[in-house]
Amino acid sequence: MRMGEAAARAALACVGARFRPQGRDVDYGLDCVGVAAAAYGVAVPGDYALRGGDPAVVGMRIEAAGLRRLDGKDAQAGDLMLIQAGPAQLHLGVWTWDGFVHAHAGLRRVVETPGWPEAPVLAMFRMMEAR
Repeated sequence: MRMGEAAARAALACVGARFRPQGRDVDYGLDCVGVAAAAYGVAVPGDYALRGGDPAVVGMRIEAAGLRRLDGKDAQAGDLMLIQAGPAQLHLGVWTWDGFVHAHAGLRRVVETPGWPEAPVLAMFRMMEAR
């Protein structure tokens, strides 16, 4: 199975988990960073603000975790989306075959939302296959 497909499946396995700010365990709750950590099997920092943040700094942290920034919006299953969810509110989602998986604070759970996000997608990242 391609790495991106594995990431998409891992993200889909989180659907239904409770939302919990800075959550990292599917059994206790996840936030959007926790969903990304589960999808890619990477450790993530716990020292980030829940609001605000510089998209460039977030992008550098994502790249430091081993994902490569993509040009354009040619999304493939398993790609990570950096989304401008609102004023001073960054959000992460994992693209699947039909939409994207993310931790939805309003619904208080991890969901797969069909289609492309309505909010602006600031950047896309892909975990590269091992050579």
